[in-house]
Amino acid sequence: MVVMIASAGSARADEAAPITVPSGVSYELIGRWDVDKLNQILTVDAPKVFDIAVTYTPATNAVRLYRVTYSSIVPEKNNKPIMATGLLAVPETDATSFPVMSYQHGSVYLKTQVPSFPDQSPETQLIIAQFAGQGYVVIGADYFGMGSSTEPEGFGVIASQQQASFDMLKAAQAVLDQMKLSTGKLFIGGWSQGGFATMAFLERLEKVDVKIDGAATASGPADVYSLLSGFLDFPRKNDAPSANLLYILSAFSFENYYGLPGLARSVIADGYYDLARKVYERQPYAFEDIPTDLRKLIRSDYFDPDFFANSAYGKIALATQAYRWIIKTPVHNYYGEADEVVSVGLARLVMTYQQGIGGGNNRVEAISTGPTDHRGTFATAVPLWKKWFDGQ
Repeated sequence: MVVMIASAGSARADEAAPITVPSGVSYELIGRWDVDKLNQILTVDAPKVFDIAVTYTPATNAVRLYRVTYSSIVPEKNNKPIMATGLLAVPETDATSFPVMSYQHGSVYLKTQVPSFPDQSPETQLIIAQFAGQGYVVIGADYFGMGSSTEPEGFGVIASQQQASFDMLKAAQAVLDQMKLSTGKLFIGGWSQGGFATMAFLERLEKVDVKIDGAATASGPADVYSLLSGFLDFPRKNDAPSANLLYILSAFSFENYYGLPGLARSVIADGYYDLARKVYERQPYAFEDIPTDLRKLIRSDYFDPDFFANSAYGKIALATQAYRWIIKTPVHNYYGEADEVVSVGLARLVMTYQQGIGGGNNRVEAISTGPTDHRGTFATAVPLWKKWFDGQ
């Protein structure tokens, strides 16, 4: 759940007027990236942003980028109707049928560093270049509160994250139908927070019998309680200071979506509450003002494992998991052995749990990307996702 602030440059087309399709979904052209632009992302921009040299297969076609606006609901708020946004990237080829890659994004500083604003999202740029640049339709929901959404952010709010991706998938299909394009195999993938969202999305899709041909994550924590407890109870020497933001975003999100006034104040120390609220609401603030010492940011009670487990905050976190069902889809969970955010044990948790069911469910495989950090794990995993998906 790393926070990304760097942004690779991009070529944009003039924004066109939104087009409404019969379902009530609307979409607008926000850019066209040619092959040279896509290959620049793969060879120059991504290695710079993610600080690792990775060999990607070159793009072979240009891509048209659309921002999709669609109706959805907030399950945690009695199915309150809202509008949400996401990205649809369509390969510019003569083909009329494409495999689909649904990408669930990681955590970011700004609400516009998400798929539907690809100019500002380096992770989305890499996915577009590697997948859409080689003939995959790429879709990506902006989680509620992100992109053009006017809702509060729903960081780690599992049912809403499932809903956002599920309704974006339907909205993208409506747009593709309007374009007279069809789809073939469906793949899903995500990094960091997006890895959690991918596993949660997988559970939702399997429950309604939507066939997924493969699911992949990079540095994905499938258990939010384990993630948060790790920094509190068993800190590591390489823990990322930016991980402190997880507590800010989750505390305010849980307060807003589960209707628990004062929850964030009960978690965040008094001296940092106002700053934390600005961080959550994406108001201007100085990043260096966020304490790197978690014991300064979080009230001391939460460092007692029993207190955390029995608190309202801890109980929600404990229920926020995406691995305790019988998984039917082939899954690859990639992890880095030097990841400063998601531990090796947490990244391998889904496989360990599934293999521990009786004789073992072997559909899930945890795969090391070597001594990579959080960003390096994602950058290294993306071409491995692509190679695996191509073979499915």
